[in-house]
Amino acid sequence: MQAKPLHRMFTSVPRRYDLVNHVITLGLDTVWRWKAAVECMVQRPRKVLDLCCGTGDLAINISQLAGNEVILTGLDYSQPMLEIATRKAANKGRDISFIHGDVANLPFTDGYFDCIGISFAFRNLTYKNPLMERYLAEIWRVLADGGRFVIVETSQPKSKLIRRVFHLYLRLFVSNAGSWISGNKSAYHYLAESASRFFTPEEVEDILLSAGFSNFSYRPLLLGVAGIYVAVK
Repeated sequence: MQAKPLHRMFTSVPRRYDLVNHVITLGLDTVWRWKAAVECMVQRPRKVLDLCCGTGDLAINISQLAGNEVILTGLDYSQPMLEIATRKAANKGRDISFIHGDVANLPFTDGYFDCIGISFAFRNLTYKNPLMERYLAEIWRVLADGGRFVIVETSQPKSKLIRRVFHLYLRLFVSNAGSWISGNKSAYHYLAESASRFFTPEEVEDILLSAGFSNFSYRPLLLGVAGIYVAVK
């Protein structure tokens, strides 16, 4: 696996990962992820990948929307996360294949997926990540022509005041609450730091268009502290 520092971080936080996410987003992560799942199903895709699936919530949401109409795969490089995802899907009676893998070398043929979704992990692939271009090239490769790449991620509010309040919230509440609940200070310091310094929607558009995608769209969530980004191959 590559990007070892992040790999170590995400294999050390899974036990309370879902709880921390709910606390630091005031429960809104579930709402935003559901909206992303709805976006993934807009064109009724047949094969869908939940990339960097973590504990599997986006894939499970998509399954709840699509039933047996969709072949669903979740991929992550944290084996402990995948173990949680597998148990959650089984408990809900969802047929989802979870695979241990690396975004730099996706184990799928060219154009295999009609839609790829990613929830709150796109930042990890792109923020100060030297492998960003490699990751995006692989995502583009395994997406079918006309396929959609749906991202739900933190964003940068347009309003300077809201942006300042959001960044303060990240540094004072998210970093400290996440560290306390999870017991992993470095993981949630990274989350707060990367979210506060993450790209603007315009910069995300430039990154995706430069990687070969087209027809970019962006929908802000909660005054722009998060957003749903969609790019088409």
